[in-house]
Amino acid sequence: MLINADFSQRASVTSQQYQWITSPQGGVERVMLDRIGAEKARATSIVRYAPDSYFPNHKHPEGEEILVLSGTFSDESGDFPAGWYLRNPPGSGHQPFSRDGATIFVKLRQMAAGDQHLVRIDTQAPSAWQRNGDSEICPLFSSHQENVCLQRVSPNQPIPTQHTGGLELLVLSGEVLMDEQHYAQGSWIRLPMDDTPVITTGAQGATIYLKTGHLANITVAG
Repeated sequence: MLINADFSQRASVTSQQYQWITSPQGGVERVMLDRIGAEKARATSIVRYAPDSYFPNHKHPEGEEILVLSGTFSDESGDFPAGWYLRNPPGSGHQPFSRDGATIFVKLRQMAAGDQHLVRIDTQAPSAWQRNGDSEICPLFSSHQENVCLQRVSPNQPIPTQHTGGLELLVLSGEVLMDEQHYAQGSWIRLPMDDTPVITTGAQGATIYLKTGHLANITVAG
């Protein structure tokens, strides 16, 4: 299965374009944003857990990155309400579930083999944020290969980023504008290497998830 698999091209999905697909596990649905592979895939998705749904215990041979968007996501390591950012390194495993329901942003099989960082950050905590000019930033992870953060940017301001190694953005609140197109809450954008358009916030500002640098060495699927 190939979905938005040509990483030399721009890709975007707005919330109005979401297509919820039932997973093999009952009560769990997903929107496939990009994907290379079948059930065991390099994938970026929005995943929705119904109350009292779960996945069986499984491994993540190339890691897993999660941002909890709503509800409470849980596994053996704890309960993680909306705003929690998790990184489960390559070789880790767990049995995820949600008692009351949850929606999460998930990236699978996208970590370097040597990345053994286990990360748990509550982005709702004021101490997680720092001022950066006209914006606030919540650093989530940084390495020679990628930089991940949340940003709160004031209205009608450019998104402050260097993204010559590729960019991925998820609008968590507000909206952003790029090439006269409006991308509201829930919209996902991926830009290839060296594609550097001006991206600005809308009249209400925006909070975004932002990952940069991670597309520099990716193999392009035709």
